[in-house]
Amino acid sequence: MATIVNTTEEEPMLAVVRFTAELAWADAGADVAEPEVTRLCVEAQQHILAARWLDMASLMLASADLLLQSPRVPDKDKDLECILAIICNLVTKANSQDEALQIAELICAKLTQQPDDKPALRLKVLFSLYNLLGSPYGKAFVYKKALDLAAAAKAADFIIPTFKNIDSFVSDWGIGKLEQRDLFLVAARILKDHKGMNKEYLNFLNKYLSTFDGSDNDADAIADAKEEAVAAIIEFVKSSDLYQCDLLNMPAVAQLEKDEKYQLVYELLKIFLTRRLDSYLEFQSANSALLKGYGLVHEECITKMRLMSLLDLSSHCAGEIPYNAIIDALKINDDEVEYWIVKAISCKILDCKVDQLNQVIIVSRHTERIFGMPQWQSLRAKLGVWRGNIASAINTIQANKVTDDGSQGIQGLMIR
Repeated sequence: MATIVNTTEEEPMLAVVRFTAELAWADAGADVAEPEVTRLCVEAQQHILAARWLDMASLMLASADLLLQSPRVPDKDKDLECILAIICNLVTKANSQDEALQIAELICAKLTQQPDDKPALRLKVLFSLYNLLGSPYGKAFVYKKALDLAAAAKAADFIIPTFKNIDSFVSDWGIGKLEQRDLFLVAARILKDHKGMNKEYLNFLNKYLSTFDGSDNDADAIADAKEEAVAAIIEFVKSSDLYQCDLLNMPAVAQLEKDEKYQLVYELLKIFLTRRLDSYLEFQSANSALLKGYGLVHEECITKMRLMSLLDLSSHCAGEIPYNAIIDALKINDDEVEYWIVKAISCKILDCKVDQLNQVIIVSRHTERIFGMPQWQSLRAKLGVWRGNIASAINTIQANKVTDDGSQGIQGLMIR
């Protein structure tokens, strides 16, 4: 079969039109096919000469359908990728950003029509289109289409690697809160069905939920976030390596407190973030079926709540925690205290020294279960104290230096 060879700036576009036209009219016979092929090539030349790049894109995109549907093309993927690459390049020729966006919209519409057919190839072309566009809004539009395609085709492996750059993407695009919300929700749903991505799934749920500020503008939309709020709570409770979160005070999560269906889930979050093991045991006794329904394992919840209780003790102590307080809060035996201290240290949520003689632990650092305004204010106060101490130390050093310099000067005069 023919191969598309680039010899001039315009020829690749004409070659695409000629190649696909010949393919489309192959069964009609030379008498019928030749005039049709010529007609399409002349039309393409007119578009090129008049710089009608949007019309040229429409004409060329019809060829992509022919290539997808034709059983006669042995190297269909290779030819299709080549054709789509040439079509995508039209955005660089566009006379304005609006025209480039219109061309991109046409290409995206074509590529997302049948997401299950060659999703990897379709996504590859969309990423190429993304890189060719100069407009931040255009880039955001194409990326969102790629997300939708990956979700529909269950092709998460091809889109997930880009998620690590999502914050810089959003900053570069300058998109609004509603667009961000939609973006984070689609990403979260992609990660939900992907094994081994629980932490990333919770991260995007947090991003999505944080776009609701509880204002009147969100009054209608916030109710739609209830299921995602519940999912975020359950993922946090299940996680064996997360001991801090900001969910509790998010308006999208706080609305569950008064929701008849989900208020117990919100209560569970409050227990894990503000209370101790005894509160969880009481809750579990009355709501064991609820916990099982959400896939929560009682023994795993006890383990996490013991560590959470140890953090609560650390936040209310004056630097020292007696063994007896740990035994009581964690509901453990005397010989298990140091095991749980070591476990907390290995989870990197506690730094302390163990005083076995006096049966206390001396806490130097602990993770705050909630890091809200009170914690920021406390941190600010500590930084203020440290800044004052450093300034005092610098002044002392400078004063000593002046004294030393003066002493050396007096000794020099005495020697003379």
